[in-house]
Amino acid sequence: MYIKTDKTLPASEITDPAIFSRRRQIIKTLIAGAATFATTSAIAKEQAFSGNTAANLLPTPAELVENYNNYYEFSVDKAKIKTLAQAFNTDPWSVEVTGEVEKPGRFALDSILSRFPSEERIYRFRCVEAWSMVVPWQGFELRRLLNWVKPLSSAKFVKFTSVLSPEAMPMQKANAVLSWPYVEALRLDEAMHALTILATGIYGEPLPKQNGAPLRLVVPWKYGFKSIKAIVKIELLSHAPRTSWNLYAPEQYGFYANVNPLVPHPRWSQSSEHLLGSDLFTPRRQTEAFNGYGEHVAAMYSGMDLRHFY
Repeated sequence: MYIKTDKTLPASEITDPAIFSRRRQIIKTLIAGAATFATTSAIAKEQAFSGNTAANLLPTPAELVENYNNYYEFSVDKAKIKTLAQAFNTDPWSVEVTGEVEKPGRFALDSILSRFPSEERIYRFRCVEAWSMVVPWQGFELRRLLNWVKPLSSAKFVKFTSVLSPEAMPMQKANAVLSWPYVEALRLDEAMHALTILATGIYGEPLPKQNGAPLRLVVPWKYGFKSIKAIVKIELLSHAPRTSWNLYAPEQYGFYANVNPLVPHPRWSQSSEHLLGSDLFTPRRQTEAFNGYGEHVAAMYSGMDLRHFY
């Protein structure tokens, strides 16, 4: 069993619910159908850094993170994304599943959620920009959906495609920064891992639009850009696809993107991270290999050179 309840994560580290949004845009029933939430976590024990202790890590101020999102479809300015995202329509929503599967098709999101009820997972989230937070997500294991559509033996990778909506997304309309739509991918064993989830909510509420509503990937041992937002297509492939940031700057954004303090970004160190909401007097948190999930995921990369895990 990969998932275990972890009492070691202090409540003070869980990002304040107000951080994400005060406005709830999606009908609550998208995630409220579950009779109970299985509160589980696979966060590794907190490591002290420069004398800092977990008790000194304060909740992230709501006013900071409500306007602190990376969502380049809307803007490169974190402070503008929340406002811009409100015009984006997320209902109705469907997801196409195709490729090397026995049961391809297009499925309405409400149908998916009725088949795979939500549970809660409290995960640490680490951005490639060297900041981090802790989020209680609601969602379901991706492998449940994949097992339902039955991957063929030829399936080795899973490709995810985000929505293309230039009428609502200014950066798509301007054809700026990336080649749209946004694309990410995992190896099949990564996608089938029990820690990998499709998230539909946070803090018991539906996902805010600026955080990837109505459906996003969450892979807690990888840098945040792997956790693609607003998914409309899942494709199983026999070969590794190119992904958006890897195409844009392959020397900066590798395919695996596993959190690794030993491998610096070309422009900054990844050995430590800024916990959102901490002040200038709070020591940075020491970054852990695989974001602290190594005991659960490291075996998937046995024999691979960790120095090139970017």
